[in-house]
Amino acid sequence: MSDRTTLRSLLAAGSAGLALAFAGPALAAADKPGEGVAVTPATSSIAEEIFQTKILMSALAELGYDVKEHVELEYPTMHLGIANGDITFAAVHWDPLHKAFFEKAGGPDMLWRSGPYVSNSLQGYLIDKKTADAHGIKSVEDLKKPDIAKLFDADGDGKADLTGCNPGWGCERVIEHHLDEYGLRDTVEHNQGSYFALMADTMTRFEKGDPILYYTWTPLWVSGVLAPGEDVTWLEVPYTSLPDGQEAKTELADGRNLGFAVNDQKVIATKAWIDDNPAAAKLFEVAELPVNDVSAQNLKMQNGEDSPSDIERHAEEWIAANRATFDEWLKQARAAAGEG
Repeated sequence: MSDRTTLRSLLAAGSAGLALAFAGPALAAADKPGEGVAVTPATSSIAEEIFQTKILMSALAELGYDVKEHVELEYPTMHLGIANGDITFAAVHWDPLHKAFFEKAGGPDMLWRSGPYVSNSLQGYLIDKKTADAHGIKSVEDLKKPDIAKLFDADGDGKADLTGCNPGWGCERVIEHHLDEYGLRDTVEHNQGSYFALMADTMTRFEKGDPILYYTWTPLWVSGVLAPGEDVTWLEVPYTSLPDGQEAKTELADGRNLGFAVNDQKVIATKAWIDDNPAAAKLFEVAELPVNDVSAQNLKMQNGEDSPSDIERHAEEWIAANRATFDEWLKQARAAAGEG
């Protein structure tokens, strides 16, 4: 081989090496568009809502974001914290239930909101099926009858005891509105406090064969323990009426009206942060989590797998079982960063 050929080979090899050296950081940046960007997630005080947040936290970490441990906040404070930029995002904004929180925090000028992350979350009132069948109870209007209300009286005051919703969750405002709108104040008592402690008492009464009346939502483990259609039955409302003049669909596909809007759980984030982070914006847009998967995870928690490490493992197991879907989220997020 001549000296000239050798020189050309060395120059070619050097050029290739330089190309790889320059391409390396570019490829790394494309793979991790969030590198060096801090993220502070928030969850509600409901431990059963951590799972869905953990899945998005893992996705953000794979995109290179510096994801901090989640902060637990009540919904109104959560919305304000995100609007102010103290918190980056939350995956537990219920639309339209949290409409008032969204608007009071500044609305779309301050908050960015995704499409549905968890779709078709139901809410409503239920009673045990045994009592429903024995007395022909189908609607909350039946509770206006003193003799029917007394069936659900657990404390002896003559009123039906409704296991209700914690102050600050949003659902309590709908229940209070219904008590007035449907003329139930004289016969129904809205019991509030620690929802899960109250539900434990409710389930104990059910196990003893006593009538029960309670509010709940899906996805949640409650409907895995007290199965609608088998153990309990949904009560209908006579017509749709929501607080603050809200207009929303409250009827199911089969025509039953449960009185609460069928909600989608969405991601909300600081608008200015989203504007600067197209990869995260795209991730939040395309991520969808089946409601039945959330219910299944919640039931695991009810069965004793409820420690922080358990919830972390549940999220990791979901990602492993749905890796192709998860990778598609990441692919679209990285592509969006490249377009930005």
